[in-house]
Amino acid sequence: MENTAVQFKGRYNGAVGRRKEAVARVRIYAGSGKVLINGKDYTVYYTNETQREAIYAPLKLLGLEKKFDVSAVVSGGGKNGQLDAICHGISRALVESDEGYRTTLKKSGFLTRDPRAKERKKCGLKRARKAPQFSKR
Repeated sequence: MENTAVQFKGRYNGAVGRRKEAVARVRIYAGSGKVLINGKDYTVYYTNETQREAIYAPLKLLGLEKKFDVSAVVSGGGKNGQLDAICHGISRALVESDEGYRTTLKKSGFLTRDPRAKERKKCGLKRARKAPQFSKR
């Protein structure tokens, strides 16, 4: 993982979030609601509006959008896997900051690591399950 310099100062709570091949190291600081991903503003990293809203989902659930600054260093996987890894990391960092958030986040499924991953390719097949075209003669 590349080490991106942390832009926020002061005390923080950190956690690691994972999804598929993506790994996100997340730090939350007391602040005004800024989100930085790999040193860039999240609006530059994610241009889609639904993806931008998904980053704030655990914070919105608790009503803390404007209370924390988030710094995430994410690597591996694709953009959506990284997004879910960041959400997982934010949720775990929030629980580390205050144990009272656990029940709310747990009920909404933010603390559960999504176990789904790509299935391995089997020999004799084109992909994990796709067979070559059948020829009768």
